[in-house]
Amino acid sequence: MISLSENKKITVVGAGLAGSECALQLADKGYQVVLIEMRGKTMTPAHKTDKFGELVCSNSFGSLNEISAPGQLKWEAKMLGSHILDIAHKAAVPAGQALGMDREVFSELITERIKNHPKIEIQTHVAGSLKDIPRPVVIATGPLTHDDLAEDLRQHFGDEFLYFFDAIAPIIDAESIDTTIAWKADRYGKGTDDYYNCPMNKEEYNRFIAEVTAARKIEPKHFETTNFFEGCMPIEVMVERGPQTLRFGPMKPIGLDDPRTGRYPWAVVQLRQDNKEGTAFNMVGFQTRMAYSEQVRVFRMIPGLENAEFLKLGSIHRNLFINSPKRLNKDLSSKLDPWLFFAGQITGVEGYFESTCIGLLVAQFLDQKLQDKTFSPPPRESALGSLMEAITDPTRAEHFQPTNINFALFPPLAERERDKETRKKKQIALARESFEAWIEKK
Repeated sequence: MISLSENKKITVVGAGLAGSECALQLADKGYQVVLIEMRGKTMTPAHKTDKFGELVCSNSFGSLNEISAPGQLKWEAKMLGSHILDIAHKAAVPAGQALGMDREVFSELITERIKNHPKIEIQTHVAGSLKDIPRPVVIATGPLTHDDLAEDLRQHFGDEFLYFFDAIAPIIDAESIDTTIAWKADRYGKGTDDYYNCPMNKEEYNRFIAEVTAARKIEPKHFETTNFFEGCMPIEVMVERGPQTLRFGPMKPIGLDDPRTGRYPWAVVQLRQDNKEGTAFNMVGFQTRMAYSEQVRVFRMIPGLENAEFLKLGSIHRNLFINSPKRLNKDLSSKLDPWLFFAGQITGVEGYFESTCIGLLVAQFLDQKLQDKTFSPPPRESALGSLMEAITDPTRAEHFQPTNINFALFPPLAERERDKETRKKKQIALARESFEAWIEKK
């Protein structure tokens, strides 16, 4: 055991969502935290600023619906006092039933909260070697870990990291959307009409699919041997699965009646507000690896976007993650070094808020260990417990891949329930009951 009299500081490497949450949680518990972030001196291929918690791919934390797996995850994180969730609500923009944020406001608020915390010391440099970082330490460097540290981690674990690709969707200037064609609505009339919807008839859709297929793509090195994460898959890869795939995915028209016709069209492209001012909208589910010039040409084929001005075009970048079930303990510390912890996407979770929650939990686990308490993870029935099980269950090690929160991760009910909605409600009720009991025991 490391006593705080011997080591009064905890180091957190990486000020993304997981690292920022972890640092704030530990500081709130009274620990002195050294937060190391390289951005400001050394940038990643995907980030644009030196602000903490910068959002790269999307500006959404997913559903707020209480009878959903993402909604339950937020409920549990709120019970644990998540700083990032609190800030997300402060930076919220209209996004229907989802929690969308103004990217700049969000990262600015995170940066401000961390810089103003008296227990957090910020250092700006690359942490390239594990041996130079005092223990205990939490590595929360995310999928774009600096090459030096990635190589050091590879040597520590003795094998290669696992890789997958993430793609990023374009962002459009709101003034360039043709609102005589695109209309505002949420699916089935739920929410507050926050999304622009660009309709396509069958012929327009077929021409669009043909052009997506023919467009020039940016191929990363060894592309064919590396997987995409299902939740961040480029539209052209989806099209390869069949020409109708997009109509049953991000271009699903069900529940979106075009006011010009009174019924839903053949396909719909949705645009979600990207900032508080409503001056920018991102193309929902339209991650892509098409060349920039091709994106402009092909996406301007979409009705309502003929004159679209792109504030940011789509791109693709490589992510890395650890085979956590094989290499990490249940508390997400290394099996080779019990005071070397990991948090966020690098542990094999996918999704902004899932990454945040792992940072939240690692702060709990490290606090338990420093106080010489028995390890107490969240209950298996909870969303947090189900997410932890997904990344630490040794039976998953052979075919381990990133996952976000979903009902398939929850344990099955004791009695089979055929009705889907009833089953979800029972799973949520069980998750909340078990989580509240766990909180009371803490």
